[in-house]
Amino acid sequence: MVYVLIIAAALIFWLVIYDRPVAKIEFKNGELKAHKGKITPQFKHDCCEIAKKSALSGTVKVYVTRSSTKLVFSKTIPNKIQQRIRNVYPHEVKSTPSKRKAKRK
Repeated sequence: MVYVLIIAAALIFWLVIYDRPVAKIEFKNGELKAHKGKITPQFKHDCCEIAKKSALSGTVKVYVTRSSTKLVFSKTIPNKIQQRIRNVYPHEVKSTPSKRKAKRK
């Protein structure tokens, strides 16, 4: 019984602490170094253009909450560049249709 509680507590702790972004984009010296997750080609192109003009180094992480998306930037990215990336980010989140059907009367 105690083992089950310890495993459950460890699992909950891991779920809370573990960083799970939907997408992660890494820049180094103005070039796109790597990206994980689904990003649109237009957003990728716009980020590359912004990074080239400003010799950007750092990471951008995209998180999805219940109502919106959240962009998290590393500390090496200046505020003006952060705002430019936020401006080009496509905020339309395509949600999957619900499996619940409307009731007919």
